[in-house]
Amino acid sequence: MSEAMASPKDLHFQEFEEAAELLSADPGASTLSMSANSPIVTVGAAAAREDVKLDVSEDEESSQLLEEQKPSGSFWTFEFYQSFFNVDTLQVLERVKGSVMPLPGRNFIKHYLRSNPDLYGPFWICMTLVFSVAISGNVSTFLHEMVNSSYHYKPQFHRVTIAAVAIFLYAWLVPVGLWAFLTWRQGAERLIRGYTFLETVCIYGYSLSIFIPTSILWILPFEWLQWTLIVVAMMISGSVLILTFWPVVRDDSKVMAVGTVMTIIVLHALLAIGCKLYFFQVAVPTSLPVITTAPTIYTNLTVKPH
Repeated sequence: MSEAMASPKDLHFQEFEEAAELLSADPGASTLSMSANSPIVTVGAAAAREDVKLDVSEDEESSQLLEEQKPSGSFWTFEFYQSFFNVDTLQVLERVKGSVMPLPGRNFIKHYLRSNPDLYGPFWICMTLVFSVAISGNVSTFLHEMVNSSYHYKPQFHRVTIAAVAIFLYAWLVPVGLWAFLTWRQGAERLIRGYTFLETVCIYGYSLSIFIPTSILWILPFEWLQWTLIVVAMMISGSVLILTFWPVVRDDSKVMAVGTVMTIIVLHALLAIGCKLYFFQVAVPTSLPVITTAPTIYTNLTVKPH
């Protein structure tokens, strides 16, 4: 009878060699431990480690995206400026498409830039516009003067310099002034939200893309067509600027909001009209004085002999 009864030591849990071998083979396996008062389930370290890895990987991806949007390196290094050109062809084409097809309620900076402004597109758009305006102006002058037999064509290379100064000053100085003004108003009025300097330069650069095909079509020697193209180009590019900056200034006072928008429109119109008048305005030839000569009258005098 005493032999059949188990001792209290036999009732305790004991470690088994097979379980120890399994745990040594797979230390991350799930284990289950129970106590007499309340059973507690302990999940193995492997599952918890996988959850932690998933959370860490998601945080790393988000941090990598943020780091890609921020310039790395100091101001004097090449890496600092390299981040401003970190775009591919599809992104540039999509932004050019958005600048020539403005849609109501669609903010160019929020929809196309997405906190990743670039200088690649604005730089090459300005360079292309400089040469298209200068070359098209020379071609327009040549086509107009080729009917004149006394005209001798001379390439006007100085137009390239003038076009570069005008376009790049507009594409950089106007955004600087606008950004400084919005930053000042943002400090004066807490409700005013602004864009970064790079975003402001980016939107101004892309807004000039519509003038590249327009300047090429200005070669056609029709005055009414040239002015029609100017109006259409100004309406398209001006709409992009208004749809972008109006949400920023509309919370300001009425005078400041309307004055800012009107200044943007006037400066944009001055650039377009100035390019048309300087590069494509052909001088109307003045009428030459008509020199009339009196016809020579010849009279034959016959002398009769006396």
